[in-house]
Amino acid sequence: MRKYFEPALGVVLAVGLYAALGKIAPPLILVFNPFSWVVLYFGLTRQELFGALTGSVCGLVQDSLSIGVFGIGGLSKTPMGFACGYISRKINVGPVARNVVFLFILAVAELALWKGLASFLLRLKPTAGLVLLQPAATALVVSALLRLSTKLRREGA
Repeated sequence: MRKYFEPALGVVLAVGLYAALGKIAPPLILVFNPFSWVVLYFGLTRQELFGALTGSVCGLVQDSLSIGVFGIGGLSKTPMGFACGYISRKINVGPVARNVVFLFILAVAELALWKGLASFLLRLKPTAGLVLLQPAATALVVSALLRLSTKLRREGA
């Protein structure tokens, strides 16, 4: 039961944080993407299939909360979750520096895929600005969450 409770709680917390960030200052949503945090966290801790499923759910929930084509988030977060779990099984991404770089690369790829799909489907021109800070913020936050959860599990065991 715990296997499914933690990701569901992660999605619920992401929705709450997404709503809170939108209420505090809407531009913060461009920099901090809690749905990507959930996908990367569970992709690293639960492997590729769980990462892909979490990516699909988080992407569709994020799409339902935003304006635009429904499904773009799911299509961009699903491969990110799968790649996160798959690659992390093949190479050691445990050290902090390697972990941050790995997460940054995945976040850049997800953002590029999302922007590409959005520009293709909506005929939008590529934009710059705060959204370019999202991969760095995502990598740092997820790496910190992983360290915190590891520390909490060691103390609890």
